[in-house]
Amino acid sequence: HLLPDLALLDAELTLGLPPHVTAATGIDAMVHAIEAFTTKHLKNPLADCLAKEALRLLSNNLHKAVMSGSDIEARENMLLGACLGGMAFTNAPVAGVHALAYPIGARFHIPHGLSNSLVLAPVMRFNLEVAHAMYADLGQIIKPGLQGSTMEQAAQLVDYLGGLAGELGLPTRLSQVGIADKDIDQLAVDAMLQTRLLMNSPREIQLQDAAALYREAL
Repeated sequence: HLLPDLALLDAELTLGLPPHVTAATGIDAMVHAIEAFTTKHLKNPLADCLAKEALRLLSNNLHKAVMSGSDIEARENMLLGACLGGMAFTNAPVAGVHALAYPIGARFHIPHGLSNSLVLAPVMRFNLEVAHAMYADLGQIIKPGLQGSTMEQAAQLVDYLGGLAGELGLPTRLSQVGIADKDIDQLAVDAMLQTRLLMNSPREIQLQDAAALYREAL
């Protein structure tokens, strides 16, 4: 007689996840898929398929799950999308977004999903010159109907993702979570220690680049 009660409890806990946690973890799951698809090392067809399906599920259901937390179908799709995104980056590792997010969490105790969301657009914009074709491919999944060259479509995707956190009620700037310009140099030094992640960046991120990206996010 315990199993039905446990299942009910699990459903209640999932449906009761606060909107800001749903938003941050949902964006984090999208970052997993985006970085797996665009990773410099170990990119492969299996991870690509997993990443694309993850992004289809996540992008189509994130707003619903945040705005209407009792929508069990949206919650289910988000859970499946997050799972597939996790499987994608298990096979093709994450990169620069996570490398810059880790020091934010470590030094300022900012939740991981929010840390990723705060640096997502700057890092993607930095990667445009080498990753625009891949970003344009993902853009047709995340925001169907993007027009123009692959560079233009990729830039539109970055702009959309840059505004996503704000649409979902999350902070959008590092300054909103207690980070100041005086903190940037140390964060950049810390980011350079994330070598296992930085090596996967489509475009090489050096110390001065990391500092500039943090300042762009400030």
